Amino acid sequence: MSAARRDLAELLRLAGPVIGTRLGVMAMGLTDTVVVGRYSATELGYMALGWAPTIVVMTTATGLLSGVQVMTARGHPGGAVLRRGLVYAFWLGVGTTAVMLAFGPALLRASGIEPDLAAGGGRALRVFALSGIASLLGVVMSWWLEALGRPVLAMGAMWFANAVNLALDLVLVPGRFGVPAMGAVGAGWSTFSARVAFMLVLAVLIVRLPQARALGVFARPPRDRAAEAEQRRIGYGAGAAFFAETSAFSGMNIVAGWVGGLAVAGWAIALNVASIVFMVPMGLAVAASVLVARAYGADDRPAVARAGALGFGVAVALLGAVSLAVWAFAGPIAGLYTTDPRLAAVSAGALRLACLFFVVDGLQVVTSQMLRARGDVWLPTWVQIASYVAVMLPLGWALALPAGMGLTGIMWAVIAASFMSAGLLVSRFVWLARPFASGSGAPH
Repeated sequence: MSAARRDLAELLRLAGPVIGTRLGVMAMGLTDTVVVGRYSATELGYMALGWAPTIVVMTTATGLLSGVQVMTARGHPGGAVLRRGLVYAFWLGVGTTAVMLAFGPALLRASGIEPDLAAGGGRALRVFALSGIASLLGVVMSWWLEALGRPVLAMGAMWFANAVNLALDLVLVPGRFGVPAMGAVGAGWSTFSARVAFMLVLAVLIVRLPQARALGVFARPPRDRAAEAEQRRIGYGAGAAFFAETSAFSGMNIVAGWVGGLAVAGWAIALNVASIVFMVPMGLAVAASVLVARAYGADDRPAVARAGALGFGVAVALLGAVSLAVWAFAGPIAGLYTTDPRLAAVSAGALRLACLFFVVDGLQVVTSQMLRARGDVWLPTWVQIASYVAVMLPLGWALALPAGMGLTGIMWAVIAASFMSAGLLVSRFVWLARPFASGSGAPH
């Protein structure tokens, strides 16, 4: 078997269950959105606004932990990397929960949206914030298992958590079996319970791994300050990029709120579908970055370039197919989220526009992860900040409000930013990989 075929087989072996796990993450949000949306369009708006600042903080914290995956894939002692990651995750969870409870509702009130939307979003936000610690501990354990080549375990735990979330959503959101209807707040409690279940199942799976003792899971490792610093450094770049991108997308919730309640709900549906699609390249990015990190750690320069080429090709193929499917079924997809005909029509139009950025958005996330895996930590961050903060946010505002395009303007701003980010990042990886492929000794 050629090296390219071997690497493609390994990429697909890792990517399948990792994509399954990432889709499970979004399926939890999809379940919340569908159940709440079919219960009440107003409550769906509350939930979208409650999620907006929460997801910025949580995604940033998740990015700060990404060194767990890269360091494990590079061959650093597994138990030491896991234990450091769990400590980081616990304190990040404490900090994010405290920040959101202290400032989240006030941020919504100060944003200029309608007082009723701000109040309802604040109630949902308080509950979503409580799941921070469990969520981040679960992220560390699932990423560690994926980097070890055991992604099926993480996928199984995630879909068990989804079953918990669905069962509770169906009871708490509309109110059943004597439980009063809780709307968006009920979805928050369902998510909290599901994330705790995810964390506990993963902990049991790791403790029961046959190689857990050999990996050092139960033994306190000697202090390795250089490895600790590198693990944090990788996380700083990813965390900053995640913060910039999610802040920009959450900021679009505010722009949509200035347009009106229908735009907020339509953006929530379009963003939820786009986020589900985004899990495909996110899972692929993890698998590709593991291959890049392994090759980079082994100083196998041609393998780094080969893994990058495979990542690009598979991303374009998968997301091209997804784009065609969403374009063809945009109306029925929107109908899953709401029974309101006006909201369904607005959402279907936004989904068709979203199909124009799925491929390039996938390319930019796969490429940024691969760049970080090979030690190029900060340039992807600056590219993503420039694309999504400096370009997408002001362009979205200008098109939605002064230009009078509403939700359509927001979608065109996302398209422009995604093309910009993908073009710059792919060019960077290709530029770095050319000497790798020729063996000319480009610096790490």
